[in-house]
Amino acid sequence: MYKLVVETSTKLPKDVRRAVKAAKEKENAGTRAAMSLATITNNIAMADEQVSPICQDTGLPTFKIKTPVGVNQLELKAAIKNAIVQATKDGKLRPNAVDSLTGKNSGDNLGEGVPVIKFDQWEKDYIDVRLILKGGGCENKNIQYSLPCELEGLGRAGRDLDGIRKCIMHSVYQAQGQGCSAGFIGVGIGGDRSSGYDLAKEQLFRPVEDVNPNGDLRKLEEYVMENANKLGIGTMGFGGEATLLGCKIGAMHRIPASFFVSVAYNCWAFRRMGVSVDPETGEIIEWAYQDGEFIDFAAANEAEKETAASGSEDVITLQAPITEEQIRSLKVGDVVEINGLMYTGRDAIHKYLNDHDAPVDLNGQVIYHCGPVMLKDKDGVWHVKAAGPTTSIREEPYQGDIMKKFGIRAVIGKGGMGPKTLAALQEHGGVYLNAIGGAAQYYADCIKAVEGVDLMEFGIPEAMWHLRVKGFRAVVTMDSHGNSLHADVDKSSLEKLAQFKERVF
Repeated sequence: MYKLVVETSTKLPKDVRRAVKAAKEKENAGTRAAMSLATITNNIAMADEQVSPICQDTGLPTFKIKTPVGVNQLELKAAIKNAIVQATKDGKLRPNAVDSLTGKNSGDNLGEGVPVIKFDQWEKDYIDVRLILKGGGCENKNIQYSLPCELEGLGRAGRDLDGIRKCIMHSVYQAQGQGCSAGFIGVGIGGDRSSGYDLAKEQLFRPVEDVNPNGDLRKLEEYVMENANKLGIGTMGFGGEATLLGCKIGAMHRIPASFFVSVAYNCWAFRRMGVSVDPETGEIIEWAYQDGEFIDFAAANEAEKETAASGSEDVITLQAPITEEQIRSLKVGDVVEINGLMYTGRDAIHKYLNDHDAPVDLNGQVIYHCGPVMLKDKDGVWHVKAAGPTTSIREEPYQGDIMKKFGIRAVIGKGGMGPKTLAALQEHGGVYLNAIGGAAQYYADCIKAVEGVDLMEFGIPEAMWHLRVKGFRAVVTMDSHGNSLHADVDKSSLEKLAQFKERVF
């Protein structure tokens, strides 16, 4: 079970690699989306080499297990929990289990209902264990529709195959870049609210390249894959050709009064693996998802790797602390590299700063929406094992006020923020920088030292880490002049979505 957890966290399966490679090859050279995909493939290679988490948000471990009759499921559950604790201690998982009432992080990824372990029995003579690590950014973009309903841009969705089509297309639109597109979706048709979501997540365990045995669902999957990529959302929501990398749909019966369409969205860092286990010895017999070509992104030619690392566009260097004059000179689309100190801050930090003084002087400084994976060595020194951006929109209620209160000049995250923050950027002289979601090894490499930490009572992901960085690259997507790339892409993709209003099925 430990081997399964580590492999799932650190190495993308073969089918996902091929999907990422195909997306990269069809993207237009020189675009922000192309730069993002180059960074993503570089990050995958770094995770392979270092056996470190692909993304710092190692998610909620969800196990789907099939056992022969007579296998002791309690013993297997205990083995999984031991593996989870060890993987967390070794920095392969970030401690993500938070008590919903007290806010306390358990520190070892164990807690009420965590990890999720679901058993089924079968008549085969081996144990089949599948694991998915689905992070919070993409989990928050899951969506459930109750038919009939009215959908923005698409009109009425009825209780038929065409209504289902509209729901799926809308689910891709509403995710934008917040779920780390380009992504994958699993769709569950029918059931009740809970079983529908479970069916949707179950579809994510299907190989990316499999063929749906149901003819209607196969046609629907093909339709979505063709047309969702015409929405122009693109990688990280920067615009571009690759928005969706996979679509798998399942259906189950329902009661007459309810018709749910449930969509489970998964980021490009599609971390799911599986093993067949001998029930007598506990040894791994076979790994799942091993068919087809293995794409070794580290084997790319040196010229391509250099492009992925630096790009050909002009890069603006910012040294923290940053002046208002420097910030006012930036505009949407600029690529920046930050040197100096930055401070992590997620949900708990933003709430704290809203109500209290800051533990450090934040005037002219940079806040990074990041919950890193951290390990302390024998000398008591902290080291960053993974440090990509988290989804920023959660901080929308606080961000603008906090920037003005403390003089913060730049915020780094992913997926963009809303009108309240945009107005504050314009008034105060601030900027929002979009880092590449999931690129946890790429950004960890930019962090040269951990110079301190405050508010550790919130747990490792939510503490305020003081990070010394060099060459930390991001794209200006919201500037101090009232411009937002996220709003522009949302508007243009909604207009394109409306083209799919007419009945197809």
